[in-house]
Amino acid sequence: MRGSGMSFNSLRVKLTAAILVFSVLLVSLQWVLHLSAVKVVREQVAKSNQKLLSLHMRGLDADLEELDRYLYDLSVSNVDVQRLDRMRAANELEYDMARLRLFNTLKHSIENYRNTDILFVYSGQNDDVLLVGRSDFGNTYEERSQMRSEILFMLDSGLQKPIASEWQIWRSESGKYYVYRLVKTGSTYLGAWVRADKLVQPLDLQDDGDRGFALLATLDLEPMQHADQVALDSIALNYEANTFRMSGDDSSYLVLGERSEKGAFHLVAVIPESAILQHLLYLKRLTYVVTIGACIFPLMLAWYLRKVFLLPILRIVSAMRRLSDGNWKTRLELGAVSDEFRLMNHTFNRMIEEIRHLKIDVYEEKLNHQKAELKQLQLQINPHFFLNSLNIIYNLATVRDYAIIQEMTKCLVAYFRFIFQSDAFYVLLRDELAHTRNYLRIQQLRFPQRLTFRIDVDDDALNCPIPPLVIQNVVENSIKHAFNLDDTLDIRIEVSAAGTGSERRLLVRIADNGPGFPPEVLDLLRQERDLVQDEGRRIGIWNLRRRLRLLYPSGYRLTFENAAGGGALVTMELAIGNEGGTKHVSHLAG
Repeated sequence: MRGSGMSFNSLRVKLTAAILVFSVLLVSLQWVLHLSAVKVVREQVAKSNQKLLSLHMRGLDADLEELDRYLYDLSVSNVDVQRLDRMRAANELEYDMARLRLFNTLKHSIENYRNTDILFVYSGQNDDVLLVGRSDFGNTYEERSQMRSEILFMLDSGLQKPIASEWQIWRSESGKYYVYRLVKTGSTYLGAWVRADKLVQPLDLQDDGDRGFALLATLDLEPMQHADQVALDSIALNYEANTFRMSGDDSSYLVLGERSEKGAFHLVAVIPESAILQHLLYLKRLTYVVTIGACIFPLMLAWYLRKVFLLPILRIVSAMRRLSDGNWKTRLELGAVSDEFRLMNHTFNRMIEEIRHLKIDVYEEKLNHQKAELKQLQLQINPHFFLNSLNIIYNLATVRDYAIIQEMTKCLVAYFRFIFQSDAFYVLLRDELAHTRNYLRIQQLRFPQRLTFRIDVDDDALNCPIPPLVIQNVVENSIKHAFNLDDTLDIRIEVSAAGTGSERRLLVRIADNGPGFPPEVLDLLRQERDLVQDEGRRIGIWNLRRRLRLLYPSGYRLTFENAAGGGALVTMELAIGNEGGTKHVSHLAG
């Protein structure tokens, strides 16, 4: 398939497509392996951290449950708690001694509960609060005082609500979160108070930003720790039980969690994906290297294949295209190519040289044949015309009309000189018209007062080349088929030149006032079929068409029709620039 665009069936496109498909498959496979490894590592990390969370949550719930039992046991079995439920004014000494003994009991017991910061007792009857902190709680007086104020504020606002059966969350005005528990006995409340961040300290993830972090969240999943980072990275803390989900900007954090069975809070772990994939750094780098290599490899391979394989083939294809355009001088260079292509190029050159010589020989033989055929066609003479002319001269000699005999003889000499003198394929239009005028004069001498003619020609067309006898053949055909002794036959010849440059053409119109072409004859002429009569083929039209076809292989126009006013009309349109050049044009002297 020829064309300026690239064919999808070409070798270049197929090789390029194969390389691209291979590269895409290689990159796709590498990325599938990478993503599969990432998925496996994510699942393993999530599973490991889920176990860690579950273990920590079970331990935390166990501690909270143990503290629950302690508070319940204390509220039921400790008589000092019951004495605080009485009015202090009734027996201040007994109240103060009970308060002191209860303080010592709480002070001794609190050290056994590692997740407890403060144990407290609140007497509703006396509006009295007893707070006992761990030995490591409250580094400064201000911190202890602030904690006391928070507990009092919690008691002041929290006692108005029903006592919950689980540990509750308290958020201070400063934004810190605490976990507390209240147990009521009469009008006295026993409670435990814990900083929320203390409950997640045992986790390995705590305060390790590179590996992730753990936090407590409210039932509404509001973070109690790391709130700034959660908001900054748009991390959603909602998780799915026993599995994980990706969250944050570009889904760059793995989120998993577990709900406490003893408290109104969640334990949530947030792990950056960079921490998950740190062990896959080598595989990730390898994936990038393979991806970059897959982008560079097709270019290098395409360059190599183009130099070693495609360019020699393209040279052969280009040479074959030039050959199809008629350039038989095309040869392939025996340059720096592979041995196989060198053999192909050498064989190609030798084959083209042999074909060229063979084509030249065939072409010359064809030209010689066409020249011989043209000569034969040009030399065809109507024997009736020749015999009739001699018969007229004989009759004129009988009546001794020597003037007409001389003119007739002169015209016949000019007629046959034109036919026999030129060995060229073309003559000037002026010479062809002069010959036609001479032929018409002979016919006027044969049939006096029965033939008239008129020739109109543009001056700039007189020196144009035209095949000899083409106009005279048409005129002769008109006289043969349109002439009768009862009417005068009028023949009109009009010649003009049109167009410019290589588009310049000669337009010849020959018309008569005879009966015109019969319909069946006109159909055969338009179909370019031979006209065969009883006496044989009508040689004139066949001769004309055959010569025009040989002399104008690139095309000509020859039409036959009946004129609107009657009579036959023959039109010829011929290229003025003949294909043989000026050396094939004969310049005849008058």
